[in-house]
Amino acid sequence: MRLVASVIMGFAMSGACVLAAPAGPEAKIVATVDAEQVRTLKFLETMVNQNSGSRNLEGVRKVRDLVVPEFTALGFTSRWIPMEQVGRAGHLVLTHKGRKGGKKLLLIGHLDTVFEPDSPFQTYVLKGDKATGPGVGDDKGGIAVILATVRAMQAAGTLKNANIEVFLTGDEEEAGSPTEVARADLVAAAKVADVALDFEGLSREDGKDMGSIARRSSQSWTLTLTAESGHSSGVWSAKAGDGAIYAAAKMVNAFREELPEPYLTLNVGLIAGGAEAEVATDNAHVSAQGKTNIIAGKVVARGDLRTLSPEQNRAAMRKMEAIVARKFPGVTSASITFSEGYPPMAPTAGNKALLAMLNQVNSALGLPEMQPLDPMKRGAGDISFVAEYLDGLVGLGPHSTGDHAPGETVDVPSLWTQAKRAALLMTRLAAEKSGK
Repeated sequence: MRLVASVIMGFAMSGACVLAAPAGPEAKIVATVDAEQVRTLKFLETMVNQNSGSRNLEGVRKVRDLVVPEFTALGFTSRWIPMEQVGRAGHLVLTHKGRKGGKKLLLIGHLDTVFEPDSPFQTYVLKGDKATGPGVGDDKGGIAVILATVRAMQAAGTLKNANIEVFLTGDEEEAGSPTEVARADLVAAAKVADVALDFEGLSREDGKDMGSIARRSSQSWTLTLTAESGHSSGVWSAKAGDGAIYAAAKMVNAFREELPEPYLTLNVGLIAGGAEAEVATDNAHVSAQGKTNIIAGKVVARGDLRTLSPEQNRAAMRKMEAIVARKFPGVTSASITFSEGYPPMAPTAGNKALLAMLNQVNSALGLPEMQPLDPMKRGAGDISFVAEYLDGLVGLGPHSTGDHAPGETVDVPSLWTQAKRAALLMTRLAAEKSGK
């Protein structure tokens, strides 16, 4: 059920309403996060120094084994969902049962990183208020924030009433295939939850923390077409036509001219054409062969499509299919297929209400209001798979830079700020009634 407007009554997004500083349990939350900084950083270091590249199945399981006891000590139960059938390690689900009828919170993060065992970037290093290491921000920093959050809630006495399910996927960076299987359990968890909180990285613009209420989709497409071939002297004739390369160029150009609209982008990443052309099994290479005096008989092209809503995504695919179905001189067959990909997370009214609640927390903590981040500046992620079922917020993990590359760096103070924000937000959400 979507959040009702009552959750934001009396709160102005302009920041005009200033709430009292934390007191009672909320003050205890803030103090606990600060008191446990060394402990939290030590655990982050331990996680980062254990490689867990998406394809390192044993490494992902070892990170799981580090995480489980930290949560079970707080009263969570753990469940491991094996995913070898899709070529990945699996997902870790940590569940805390609170008061009956209270809101159910789904916390989303991931155990894996982009850095496989053969990467030269393997070690955690702390220098002042910055720490570097594989996954130190994305997303082991997010797991550290979740742990600091629930520890602080326990110390303040607010965890006991909270219904929380922490869902840590083992393949966020390179999802297992088919994704329908790889994300089935996450979707099932979302269908019984009220709110999704995503603990990937905090976005900043011009030094200001931003609130993320939307993510665009990420979906690959493949265009394949064949055409009459023959000697090049006959090109453009009524018999031979234009060949496959001319036709593909016209189709791709039509994509560029007819599809653009706000929040939609369409990229052509690979293309090959000639007498023969094909896409390699890894979908990352294309090859072609032919001669200058032969009319091209085949073209293959691959690219991606990104949209902001399911409706926009469906409309874009239909437009692309219609363009490919047009008649082009000499073309004998043409088709376009779309991958499963990551669906979009639209900026719904419920998501905006959650950001308003987070800004109430910011006011209580004496922090600036967080404005909504432009969805064009946020990539796809696991929360997108559940966005159609419940309200959500993205970016509750720490702020980091250089993600997915050697030198990935987390801003250490952001760990504490994010844990305080999340703990107060979750405490307030947990006190509300469930809509499911």
